[in-house]
Amino acid sequence: QVQLVESGGGLVQAGGSLRLSCAASGLTFSSYAMGWFRQAPGKEREFVAVTNWGGDSTYYRDSVKGRFTISRDNAKNTVYLRMNSLKPEDTAVYYCAAARALVTTKGSYDYWGQGTQVIVSS
Repeated sequence: QVQLVESGGGLVQAGGSLRLSCAASGLTFSSYAMGWFRQAPGKEREFVAVTNWGGDSTYYRDSVKGRFTISRDNAKNTVYLRMNSLKPEDTAVYYCAAARALVTTKGSYDYWGQGTQVIVSS
């Protein structure tokens, strides 16, 4: 059974930082790219960032480039999302997800975590 468990969300002021974590289990580490998505109330889930498990390729949506960094810890089978210079428009539930290729469309992801809430105040 595959489990993806996010943590690290919370309340932060605009300009602040958070680091989200996603611990994966039940899947073959080397077979999956790992991505982060987010969903604000009343809006569709949108792509944020993705990395292949080799760690040599990453991709970000334009609005987070230069502010967010996706990374991984191979020994812990964990993916991170470091979020700096947070803006109110970053407020959303953040989800990690596993895909069999480095892709950005949510329909291409096979497994999803439960989400962690990020609220950025102005």
